[in-house]
Amino acid sequence: MCIEKQTEFLSYKGDSLTLVFIVLSVVSLLLVTVIIGIFISYRDTPLVKANNRNLSFILLFSIKLSFFSVFLFLGRPSDITCILRQISFGISFSIAMSSVLAKTIMVCIAFKASKPNSPWRKWLGVKITYFIVIICSFIQFLISAIWLIISPPFVELNILSEPGKIIIQCNEGSVVAFYIVLSYMGLLASVSFIVAFLARTLPDSFNETKYITFSMLLFCSVWITMIPAYLSTKGKYMVAVEIFAIISSSCGLLFCIFLPKCYIIIFKPNRNTKQYLLGNNK
Repeated sequence: MCIEKQTEFLSYKGDSLTLVFIVLSVVSLLLVTVIIGIFISYRDTPLVKANNRNLSFILLFSIKLSFFSVFLFLGRPSDITCILRQISFGISFSIAMSSVLAKTIMVCIAFKASKPNSPWRKWLGVKITYFIVIICSFIQFLISAIWLIISPPFVELNILSEPGKIIIQCNEGSVVAFYIVLSYMGLLASVSFIVAFLARTLPDSFNETKYITFSMLLFCSVWITMIPAYLSTKGKYMVAVEIFAIISSSCGLLFCIFLPKCYIIIFKPNRNTKQYLLGNNK
């Protein structure tokens, strides 16, 4: 007689691990939405404007996309979800990292341009920030496109890892392409961390680099520890490790960069004035 084998994946039905990830993602999405609402409501205040509000909105929406990408990792895998899950999180994080890098560079330029007759004044403006975000994101998009053309991810039935069990999982297609995507994200995060760390001693009105330094340190730590954990697990727990890395690194960006600003906007409005910022910059 035929004995039906048990199938394993992160199912929406009766899997407590899936429920935990859904709750974390939904709560995080609600928090991002609230922060976006706060920034929109106070978009003309000095604190929001001083920290480049356009880049802040791009970064917030890319973080929101990364939380949405978690749902592509849940449920029974299919060819389309296998493709979308890796591409979506790679591109959304690249947009986030390039936005952070652009913010860090603009903080340094803004401080240098504040000096009289500074040649750095010509670099001020939104064009250079958009250029950084577009170019850095386009490189990741190009890597992903080449990955899909050469060897796209697909669904496979793994019957060898655990006897008597069929693990329904996504095969990355090209492991090399997968680690190139991760490496490029790490490169952007490392450059942002180095620039922010070197600029951390700027005056208080430009102290966003301190928050960026902590967020990039957390981001790099999460993904560095994720790789050995990812390689040492099997089945749905391998997917769970990647989901945990996505949620924790996204929350790190959100908490380190935006929560301090929201605290000042809501609870310390006296610090959200032009006079206070200029006073701290003297």
